[in-house]
Amino acid sequence: KDYLLIEYAGDDRLYVPVESLDVISKYAGGEAPRLNRLGSGDWEKTRSRARRAVADIAKELVVLYAKRVHAPGHAFLADTPWQAELEDAFPYLETPDQAKAIVEVKADMERATPMDRLICGDVGYGKTEIAVRATFKAVQDNMQVAVLVPTTILAQQHAQTFSERYAGFPVKVAQLSRFLTAKEEAETIEGLKTGKVDVVIGTHRLLQRDIKFHNLGLLVVDEEQRFGV
Repeated sequence: KDYLLIEYAGDDRLYVPVESLDVISKYAGGEAPRLNRLGSGDWEKTRSRARRAVADIAKELVVLYAKRVHAPGHAFLADTPWQAELEDAFPYLETPDQAKAIVEVKADMERATPMDRLICGDVGYGKTEIAVRATFKAVQDNMQVAVLVPTTILAQQHAQTFSERYAGFPVKVAQLSRFLTAKEEAETIEGLKTGKVDVVIGTHRLLQRDIKFHNLGLLVVDEEQRFGV
């Protein structure tokens, strides 16, 4: 017969016949799992702790979303002529999913409850353009927007993309990352406080205590698969 050999802690071994391979699944967790001994009960204890942790998280989410439903939010105004002009200037044809997501995001923004929407898609499928349009809609209603990204390179790329898309419109875009000089950083921080900066794109520097917004209305988080901060 053919068997799969599974090695446990303490040189314990288990031979699984090939007709029973369906009971084995790939480990999904940390990069360095701790091995247990056969019959020790450690694995069941680990699973029990994980189940309790999941239950606790579920309870927290129920409370969080109950609060969110009853929390007052800002209902953004309907699209302006400038919004249509910006969207018409998009140099590509929207994919059906992208167009659907744009409509749904803007509908969320026009409701009085706080928006919480996740946009998923592979690289190059137009997630940034969705953020560009939602951001522009917020700015049209005199609200500031913060775009949080994981790396300084991405902050620079997004700042360039947003600036190019908003060229010709009175929208002030700034970035906040280690690429800035001390003077540039101070000017951006002051602009956020006074409202002169409409859109700020930055790394976790945006989350530090000295960052104050004049009228923050939308937060965009670009996770790029692994955030890490």
